[in-house]
Amino acid sequence: MSKREVLNIKIKTEYIKLDSLLKYSALAETGGHAKEAVQNGEVTVNGEVCTMRGKKIRPGDIVFFENYELHVS
Repeated sequence: MSKREVLNIKIKTEYIKLDSLLKYSALAETGGHAKEAVQNGEVTVNGEVCTMRGKKIRPGDIVFFENYELHVS
């Protein structure tokens, strides 16, 4: 079992959309890559698979993608 790398991501707005978060954190190379990953069910938000790329991610949310755990604050 591989260990997840934890990244703390600070946002300056009330929320950030899920696909934008993946791009902002540099885990997705392009917006298209982020969109595809979300639509393919490769991303979880607070422990649940999320296929809505426009999902609003707020401080306190935890997003898992590949071997990364994003803590949004």
